[in-house]
Amino acid sequence: MKKDGFFEQVYVLTKKIPSGKVTTYGQIAKKLGTKDARRVGHALHANPYKEVPCHRVVNKEGRVAENFAFNGPDEQISRLRAEGVGFVSKCYVDLDKHLYILC
Repeated sequence: MKKDGFFEQVYVLTKKIPSGKVTTYGQIAKKLGTKDARRVGHALHANPYKEVPCHRVVNKEGRVAENFAFNGPDEQISRLRAEGVGFVSKCYVDLDKHLYILC
């Protein structure tokens, strides 16, 4: 994976999120020196790499993406639950337990 360009930088950071944890679009944006969390979402939606765990990124409230990949939020929820991520309600991850802060 080449490491240049904004989208590629997003993929590199996303690969650092461990199984069972999530981070937010905003945290990735901040780490990259921008406030454009929406652009992070665009990068993740366009992700061409299977090894980049896009499902581990949620919004600042812990909500999963409404249009995750091709199967909607149920796919993201399923992947996160398979990794042991807990939810406070159907579409909201328990950030108190599962938030990963990028260093």
